[in-house]
Amino acid sequence: MVERRVEEEYRARVRGCLLGGAIGDALGGPVEFRDGRSIVAEHPDGVRTFVAGSNNWPPGTVTDDTQMTLFAVEGLIRAGVRTDRGLGLTVAVTQHAFDRWLDTQLLPGPSGERDGWLQGEQWLYARRAPGNTCLSALTEARKSGKFGVQAVNDSKGCGGVMRSAPFGLLPYDGNAEWVFDAAAESAGYTHGHPTGKLASGALALLIHQIVQGADLDSALDATLELLARKEAHEETTAALIRARELAAGPVPAPGPATVELLGGGWIAEEALAIGVYAALARPEPGQFLDALALSVTHSGDSDSTGAICGNLLGALHGETALPAELVFAVEGRGVILQLADDLVLEYTRRDRLHGEYGPETAWRNRYPGW
Repeated sequence: MVERRVEEEYRARVRGCLLGGAIGDALGGPVEFRDGRSIVAEHPDGVRTFVAGSNNWPPGTVTDDTQMTLFAVEGLIRAGVRTDRGLGLTVAVTQHAFDRWLDTQLLPGPSGERDGWLQGEQWLYARRAPGNTCLSALTEARKSGKFGVQAVNDSKGCGGVMRSAPFGLLPYDGNAEWVFDAAAESAGYTHGHPTGKLASGALALLIHQIVQGADLDSALDATLELLARKEAHEETTAALIRARELAAGPVPAPGPATVELLGGGWIAEEALAIGVYAALARPEPGQFLDALALSVTHSGDSDSTGAICGNLLGALHGETALPAELVFAVEGRGVILQLADDLVLEYTRRDRLHGEYGPETAWRNRYPGW
């Protein structure tokens, strides 16, 4: 019974993290690129409901942040399947997954030439303001035909960190440094700047610590401790320390002006800091929507900062803490939860899926190991 309770809690955290990230993404997407003052004029209490986007996006529409996160999850499941070859978990499998995401940005629909089920979801074939760095780096990797090679650019845009939470969801107790390094490596497939990689590793480690039972402050302590051992950590460390200081102080009060003291979220360490700040400032289960509203109501990359905040608090509190009025309306909820549950199955019940049982072939068709 103890093991069952542990697994149920783990599943709730995984579902909460992925669905919470999608909700934050969809909440912030329509106000990205807008001035904070104009957002507050329309939403005096912060953006708390899904609204339509300027590109004819209906309320609840997710962006490239959620799209790429879902392919990261699929990649990690397929990497787990691949370990049956006697190899360790190969991070480059996630780059192969991002190559399938690239198809969704270049083609009108599934080509019929790809394997796995996720690339067959027609709703993913929509361009939702994808980052130019992600597009260009993945296009270059496709031309070279080499996976597992770090991008040759100096970008620290937030396109790496916003998709890194899934690495923290792997149940690798006692292997925190691997989680950090793997997320950093995967971010580096598109973003070459050290800060872009380290901020991504930091988010994954925060999620990892939370999934293992830590509270936000303890998770941040552990992350800062490991981060300090990494070369070129200073920008990411300073951003996280500043986020903690602002969240702890009685002044300035939480709001758009305070959020913007951390930057706009366009670059990795700023996006991470804003998401962490909002979660620290409004950490209780009943404050989930307050935290999301705080994380997206500013003059910056609102979808990415909202996604990061949602990832953190979803992992912390589990899916039942998510605002019901947003859960039912977010785009792709069924697929998000399918992937969440399949990630849990791969890493907790693989003996039933990889062994000599009837489901083995079907599972490998669903998640080919490469």
